[in-house]
Amino acid sequence: MKKSLLYISLLLSLIGFGQEHAEKEINLQISKVSYLDSLKATFINHSTSTCIDERWIAELANIELSENMFSDISKINIDEEVAFSLSSDVVKKRLAKLDARSPFHIEYNPALENTIKAFLKNRKKAFERLMAISEYYFPMFEEHLAKYNIPMELKYLAIVESALNPTAKSRVGASGLWQFMYPTGKQYNLEVNSYVDERYDPLKATEAACQYLSNLYGIFGDWSLVLASYNAGPGNVSKAIRRSGGSQNYWNIRKNLPRETANYVPAFLATMYIYEFRKEHGLQPKKAAITYFETDTIQIKKQLSFKQISELLDIPVHQLEFLNPIYKLKVIPYEQDKPHFLRLPKNKVGLFVSNEEKIYAYIDYLDALNEKIKIEVRPTVKDSLVSVPQDIVTAPLNSEANVRFYTVQRGDHLKKIADKFGVTVSELKQWNELKTAVIFPGSRVKIYTNKKDTLVVSTAPVVEEWYTVQKGDTLFLISKKHPGVTVEDLKKRNALCDEAIQPGMKLKING
Repeated sequence: MKKSLLYISLLLSLIGFGQEHAEKEINLQISKVSYLDSLKATFINHSTSTCIDERWIAELANIELSENMFSDISKINIDEEVAFSLSSDVVKKRLAKLDARSPFHIEYNPALENTIKAFLKNRKKAFERLMAISEYYFPMFEEHLAKYNIPMELKYLAIVESALNPTAKSRVGASGLWQFMYPTGKQYNLEVNSYVDERYDPLKATEAACQYLSNLYGIFGDWSLVLASYNAGPGNVSKAIRRSGGSQNYWNIRKNLPRETANYVPAFLATMYIYEFRKEHGLQPKKAAITYFETDTIQIKKQLSFKQISELLDIPVHQLEFLNPIYKLKVIPYEQDKPHFLRLPKNKVGLFVSNEEKIYAYIDYLDALNEKIKIEVRPTVKDSLVSVPQDIVTAPLNSEANVRFYTVQRGDHLKKIADKFGVTVSELKQWNELKTAVIFPGSRVKIYTNKKDTLVVSTAPVVEEWYTVQKGDTLFLISKKHPGVTVEDLKKRNALCDEAIQPGMKLKING
């Protein structure tokens, strides 16, 4: 009996302790929110550009196009005839036109005709999407290509490399729009460390790609061989030339190149053909909502997290992730001897610059407040403010740990999942007995939310809530389903330029 009373007393004390600290944390959070709101009410706002439409961001960051491009180049048999209504004579005439106005040596080859036909037959819709995305990047590419006196046609190389996805990563670790391997990236001053990976920075990677392409042309003096060496490395191309009896013609050395490289130059030339003759083939690309030049950068004077920037500027974190893909931890570091930059839509740049002193004062305030308080509550305390997404199943608590099972979604990778749950990639691999980092959509990943019989609980009173748009939904109808949320709230929280939404979109309701 005494033991029972003692146990109950300890339990009540523990709960009281947790509640006391939770109340303190909530008070800190309320103080923070009121200060943030009052601070933002004083912001000077000079709007200079339209917001970035949610659907446009989703398209720019879509990994499907890059995955399909990787698959096509590695697996397609371009020596196999393709059933498609396009005569060889027409192809020959059009390739001759391209050759006449291009520094590339473009000649007809059956393998090139097969690649063109395969792309038109199987990837017409994909090319229409790529043509819209290319309007975002091509002006920036062309500026850099002109700076190095490199043919403008090389802008199509980024389509073959990454399908214009700035976060694309190949199976061998090449990364970014221009697919730099780690050693080559370092050679061309692309920094990679715990915080940043500049291979994912469109501007810096484009500058590096132009330098690399220019150097390769100095070696080979032929743009088709430059393309082959960009993919396979100059050493492999030199070997293929020697094995082909010294021939400098790509089509003559192709049989001595790695399979992927043997498909690579035809894929590039087929892409150029489709872009140049898109009207003749009835391709109807949509217009880009904005271009890369409608964003700009600010040099950061203090360390900032994407969450802090999102709260201050009312811009979704996922937009910050897309515009700043080099920051691996969603944190922009500050170093006195090396500048780091934040890229934003121009209207948000104006907002930041006009209120820079207030923004950094708020960051100092957060540092002083030490928002990173975490309360450890024993698993016996059930009432917590943890929000569990629908795709997570929480296992019963036991004496060892709180286990969750996360269903892998399309586009997920271990680093993304690790960041989501505040664990490491190594831990995920250990818990799930994974020998590699490869995971597949639909599979389930085991996650331990703690390792010492304690549950780390976030007591922030505001919990993010998301809604998946259904057929027939409008912003007005969605706002009615969520009391206290207005149409303007939905537009602001999701950076929507208008009220147009589509089924399947995920809208942030609050938080």
